[in-house]
Amino acid sequence: MSKGPMLVTCGLPYTNGPCHLGHLRTYVPGDMYVRYLRHRGEEVVFVCGSDNHGTPIVVSAEEQGVTPKELSLKYHRHFEETFIRMGIRFDRFGMTDGEVNHHRTRQMMQSLIDHGYIYSATINQSYCTTCNRFLPDRYVEGTCPHCGAVARGDECDQGCGKHLEPGEIRDPVCKVCGTKAELRSQEHFFFKLGEFKEFLGTFLKEVRGTDNARNYALGWVNDELHDWCITRTLDWGVRFPGRDDLVVYVWVDAPIGYIAFTEEWATAHGRDWREFWCGDGDITHFIGGDITYHHCIFWPALLKGAGYGVPSAIVASGMLKIDDHKFSKSRGYVVWTNDDYLDLGLPADYLRYYLLAYTSHTKELNFSWQAFADRVNNELVNTFGNFVHRTLHFAHAQGIGIPDLGADQEILQRINETIAAVDAAMDAYEFKNAVDAVMTLASYGNNYIQTAAPWKLIKTDRPAAVQVIRNCLQLVRALALLIDPTMPETASKIWMMLGEGGLVREHRTSEAIEPLAARELAPPTPLFARMEEKEVAALEKTLMMRVDEAEKRGQPAEELISIEEFGKMKLAVGTVISAEKIPKSSKLLKLIVDIGSERRQIVSGIAKFYDPEQLVGTSVIVITNLQPVTIFGVESRGMILAAGDKAALLTPNQAVEPGTPIR
Repeated sequence: MSKGPMLVTCGLPYTNGPCHLGHLRTYVPGDMYVRYLRHRGEEVVFVCGSDNHGTPIVVSAEEQGVTPKELSLKYHRHFEETFIRMGIRFDRFGMTDGEVNHHRTRQMMQSLIDHGYIYSATINQSYCTTCNRFLPDRYVEGTCPHCGAVARGDECDQGCGKHLEPGEIRDPVCKVCGTKAELRSQEHFFFKLGEFKEFLGTFLKEVRGTDNARNYALGWVNDELHDWCITRTLDWGVRFPGRDDLVVYVWVDAPIGYIAFTEEWATAHGRDWREFWCGDGDITHFIGGDITYHHCIFWPALLKGAGYGVPSAIVASGMLKIDDHKFSKSRGYVVWTNDDYLDLGLPADYLRYYLLAYTSHTKELNFSWQAFADRVNNELVNTFGNFVHRTLHFAHAQGIGIPDLGADQEILQRINETIAAVDAAMDAYEFKNAVDAVMTLASYGNNYIQTAAPWKLIKTDRPAAVQVIRNCLQLVRALALLIDPTMPETASKIWMMLGEGGLVREHRTSEAIEPLAARELAPPTPLFARMEEKEVAALEKTLMMRVDEAEKRGQPAEELISIEEFGKMKLAVGTVISAEKIPKSSKLLKLIVDIGSERRQIVSGIAKFYDPEQLVGTSVIVITNLQPVTIFGVESRGMILAAGDKAALLTPNQAVEPGTPIR
């Protein structure tokens, strides 16, 4: 047990859209972890809240004709209600737009200013002359300065994944009106992140949690840390101290929400929030793998600089796939928690079980309706549910109830071994291993009752049959306590059918080996229902229809061009003189191509399909009048044409001199 109260948080859901399975990859494991700690006797406070600020919410609100506050309230309520339906029980679910978070954020900013960790600087930032405003983050799109991919203002989301500071993006365009943006100077405020390199190196080696969080962050720390622009030109957000024209960056006030929500909980319960955040509090963050950088680098540095305690553990989940495809709302590969699941009457426990039992928390999780149904039918119905029901049914039907007997030592030892296995798995954040250990105990119970065959034994030796059932009832009680963190509704049903008093969540796992009080048992009801093929087919059809609709939306009407427009493109035959890989890129090659009048340097994304040596001497088709661009720090003056997913190079079918034009 920990020395003091523990605080567990989950990454904040963003209030510009509904809940989907990708969200639950964080919240269900966090809830399971908290429930188990409480079963173990720990004092735990579980907080979360909605993330209400930032440009995506402003953009979405403008598109829907509502205010950012109205949109945030709508989705805040949506997430709060959805989490309750999924059995996720936060002690406090707040809003970052709440008064407490505004106050706490400004206080921390002032503390950082007072400690000399924030300074002002004039920078060039994208400005739209049509909209007459600066373009922060999602308002602007352009080219990543690091890899050349299309990127949004704050992140290269389609390329290298690097965080982008205001003004870094190249060829900026306003995403609202499409106007080419110009650079204008503006004063902003920066956090001296670079001064925390040594601290972060030590912190990341000592912090508990998952390796994917620590190792990813250490890679950034060992590379280079740049000072971080922490203000934005927006009306929606937390005002930066002393400025009416700037708000703090959403990735500043969002994690500060963890502190604010703790304050709100503490106020309601007569506690002091400082026992968690201003000393040696035990704080565990559950996050999605895509926000590791913010929680492992920005956040602990902010806390340290402002004089607060730092997290004790950071637990990052793996990514989600739908039907072996990358999760994508725009492409239709998404399962909405309410529309596609809860609103259809499917049990929350089934989905909780799948998310926790499918794979290790840090690995990629693939969701398909068929795999989901197979798990429900084979593991929940045939194994877990079968053992519990046949035990309770036999005990009731034969008038045995819970007999006034103790369980055999072998049974108690097996339960103790399972508790130890679950303990070890939970401490290692291996939630699948914990669930597997419980399911192994259920399988053991199935094998035990099948081998002992009390339905036969009762005809010749009733006392022996009664002892078998008593042993099975001990296993059923243990299963209720151990499965509660994973499937709380199921555990409550078992607890009730056993005739136990109180709520199962209020009991310790150690009670799994305690004697059961003798009593009669009421007729049991099955815990689970099989998923039939027709039901699965209907669910799959809904998903495929969504994918088909997304594909149709993604195919704009064919835009025709005139022969004059085509004539503006200059195509010529070229010969590859040399080729080499570009450092730190797995896709790009730097080519020197002879186009007759000169030799051009061209960057081409064909490294996965061709060895540089085999390209030398190859004739290729080149667009020669493209504007030069810099990709991964290498200037490219032209484009080589290729066809298909495997980049089949377009070449003339006979020998042609370099520079020969294509007509």
